[in-house]
Amino acid sequence: MASPKAPDLTLRLRENAWIGDAVLELYVRSHILRQQGKVDAEMKTRFTCNQFLSCHGNPTAVEADIGVIYQREGLEAAFTWIRDTLEPLFVKQEAKRKRLGK
Repeated sequence: MASPKAPDLTLRLRENAWIGDAVLELYVRSHILRQQGKVDAEMKTRFTCNQFLSCHGNPTAVEADIGVIYQREGLEAAFTWIRDTLEPLFVKQEAKRKRLGK
């Protein structure tokens, strides 16, 4: 039998992930504009998709972590976490993608 708190935890996870998703989108879009000097929707999708996020853990949990950091410490702290945690992996995957000609 499931714990009565399980639905509350699931709801909280989803709510935090919903916020974290928005923070991640803002970071990635800003990052791409700074780095590429143009809109690149395909790159944005590669950086924010569940397939990429799953390289770090459960995608919903990753987004929820971002959401919690944002709510507790602010936007810059969330951006720092993304830059330090997700961006290096993304850069590595992008380099591999380019080497393979994808």
